[in-house]
This record gives sequence, C-alpha cells and structure tokens, in this order.
Amino acid sequence: MKEPKVHVGILFEPQIEFILLNPYHINGMEISGKQVVTYNEDRILWNGRLYDELLFEPVNEATDAFELLDVTIGINFHWERKEDQRFLGSLKIIVENQKLTAINVIHVEDYLTSVISSEMSATASLELLEAHAVISRSWLLAIDNSQFTIDNSMQHDSAAPNSAANCQLSTVNCQLKWYDREDHTRFDVCADDHCQRYQGITRASTEIVKQAIAATRGQVLTSDGKICDARFSKCCGGAFEEFQYCWEDTPHPYLRKQRDWRGEAGSSSLIADSPLPDLTDEQEAETWIRTSPPAFCNTTNKRILSQVLNNYDQETTDFYRWKVVYTQEELSALILKRSGIDYGQIIDLVPIARGTSGRLWKLKIVGTKKTLTIGKELEIRHTLSTSHLYSSAFVVDKEDISPEGIPARFILTGAGWGHGVGLCQIGAAVMGEQGYKYDAILLHYYIGASIEKLYD
Repeated sequence: MKEPKVHVGILFEPQIEFILLNPYHINGMEISGKQVVTYNEDRILWNGRLYDELLFEPVNEATDAFELLDVTIGINFHWERKEDQRFLGSLKIIVENQKLTAINVIHVEDYLTSVISSEMSATASLELLEAHAVISRSWLLAIDNSQFTIDNSMQHDSAAPNSAANCQLSTVNCQLKWYDREDHTRFDVCADDHCQRYQGITRASTEIVKQAIAATRGQVLTSDGKICDARFSKCCGGAFEEFQYCWEDTPHPYLRKQRDWRGEAGSSSLIADSPLPDLTDEQEAETWIRTSPPAFCNTTNKRILSQVLNNYDQETTDFYRWKVVYTQEELSALILKRSGIDYGQIIDLVPIARGTSGRLWKLKIVGTKKTLTIGKELEIRHTLSTSHLYSSAFVVDKEDISPEGIPARFILTGAGWGHGVGLCQIGAAVMGEQGYKYDAILLHYYIGASIEKLYD
C-alpha cells in the first residue's frame, strides 16, 4: 500500500491568520503571503467572499510551508501558551462548532517526524526515538484499522465516535466520563496532548530523528492481526495501567498490568523477583503510592529526563511521586469551578475503585450539599486541578478537622504523570540508556504484541 496522509486539527478560532510562505494553489489560483479567514454565519469569509471550505495546496509538497499565527499549545495544562507555528503540506479551513478549524493535511511519515520532535527532545537516544516512531505510527493508524490490511485479516475495533462519552451507572449518584480521540469527527487527530503533540516544522528536527523515522518506516505494533492502540504517557509511576480503567470497557491483551521493571537473566535482585502488588486493593495501593519503589521511570537523571521533557515540560520537577496541598476554601472553590457542581464544603474524597496501577477510576466526593461518585481517571484529574492533576493515582490525608467534620486542609500524595497506559516515556528513555533495543522496549510495554511493516 502507499503511504497514507493524515488530517491534523491545529487551531480552532473565530478568526485565523496565516502566512503562505511559498506559492499555494486554491481554486485555480496561485497565492502567497498573509491571509485572514473569519467565521461568518456558518461560512468562511476570505477576501470578501464566503466559502463552505477552503483548501490551500502547496506547489511543491516536499518543501513549501505555511505559518499559523497564535496557535494555542498545552490546552488546559499548566503551561498553556500561544505561539506561531510552521507546517509542511496542505492547509484546509472548515467550519465547526461556530468557529473555524485549521487542518494540516500531511503524509504520515512527515507528521511523525514532527511528533517525535514535539513529544520529546530531538536529542533523545536512537532506540527511544525508534520506539516512539513505531508507537506514534501505530496509534495514528489504529484510528481506523479498516483502512489497512495485515495478513488480509485487519478489522476495525474502535468504539463508535463519541464526544466526552458519558457512562451513566444505574446508581443515581455516580457519573463516569472518558475523553478520547474519537471526539474528532472532521479530522483524524488534533495537534495537542489530547492526541499526540504535533507542532509541524516549528522546532527543527535533527538527523537522529529522521534516522529513527527512516529506520522504522511503515512499522506498526500488531496484536491478533490488528494494529495496536499504542497509548503512551509521560510516567507510569512504576506500574502499567490497563486500558479499560481509563476509557471504554474493552480490555486490550497487549495493554496489561505489569511492573515497570525487568530483571536480567540470572539476576538475584529482589526487585526482579518481586511481583507487582494488587494495586486495585486500597491498602496495597496506599503502600505503593506512599513509597518510591524502584522502576525504570523512577529517575532524577536530568540528562535522561531532558530526552523526554521539552523545556516547558521540565517546569514540572516531581512526577514519579508528588504532593498537592489544598485548603478547604481552595478545594471547594476549585471543584465548583471545574465541575459546575456545588458540593458545598468538601468533607471527604473517598477512593471507590482503582485500576492496576493504583489510579482511581471512581472517586466519591462528599460535600455538605452533595455527594457524587465521578470517573474515569481524566475526569478525576480535571476536577481536582486548575489544569490536570498529574495522575489519578493518589491517596488523601485530611488535616485540622473541625468538630463538624470539615477538614481545613487536604493533602494529595500521588504517583506518575498521565494515564499510565502503554509506553512510559521516561521509563523507555531509561531503558534506552541501559542498552535495550527499540523492539525490546516496545515489547516490554505492549505485552505479547508483534512489530509488522505496513508499507514501504
């Protein structure tokens, strides 16, 4: 098969400004320079005329580029900011949700070159970059497995598209939500952390990134004849989470619980022989989170961390184990603002159900006015932070409880950064430094999977 193209949603605004840095074709015309498009009653206003859709195509696909102005990166995260970004390929403008959406249409391998440089430092080890190239390609192409065939047996196994899908339990006071890439219906993926961080050619790539992409060209992870949904996060916290505790209840055989550690053959290390505790058990989870067990991702080595964390990610220094403190006033106001629900004063945060990494996927919020159990993990993180809590693997301590049972302070002690499913970027960086090859890294995090070549 030929290398496919991907549609990436970049910018969502009532007005979008961009610069065609080289000649581009549209409607039989050749244009360049600064352009402005504006939302106008469900249509696109450009150069005094209204359009349903615009497609600017480069004259030379390999070299021509455009620049989008004021692109928001890190949406809803603590380092959210705007920057101008440059992209190869075509620019499509569509109308969506009473705004305009700017979409970059680009070949998969060019897209991956940017993703690898955007998701981590372009100075990372070759083995880490090769591993990340394979999982990023797999994650992307698994969006619709029906487009691609491996051994003529490929089947589509994604859930139907949904937007912030609600899973209402039979109990009145329980509400579960999860958020997924299927939220996008007019393009394949977005350019932010909700999908894969993609910033075009804004940050120059390096020869080693290009080498990693070329060395793994067309390679994907597969399981049972299907492309793997190769999720990844910054730091698993020492244990892998399973897919169904973060998203819909469809377990994947290659996204299973496991300790983020591998003992060498013949090793007498107690760590190597120590099984992963049952972190769905509250007592085991509390012990795990309050301690700092050895793991690949348990590192403070700045040189290794700089391979994974770009400058703005390095603004976060604690991620393997972390602590957040809220006063009663801060927490009650925060939960009201983030959820839109008035719980009154917060009496307790009660763990109800944990996944295989100790991450909560059901949390009961007990207030003086309302009690509600929420989930899944991202909804919990969203509710308890001004951006996103590092993870939902946390335990709660209450201090200075009043005679009426109202705590003055809540201390959240937690583990890991992100959902913890699939590849742990920091753990994989450590494995690369320890001499593991990219295939060994991949098969550590995607249990029982295979590496196949989908196209040349």
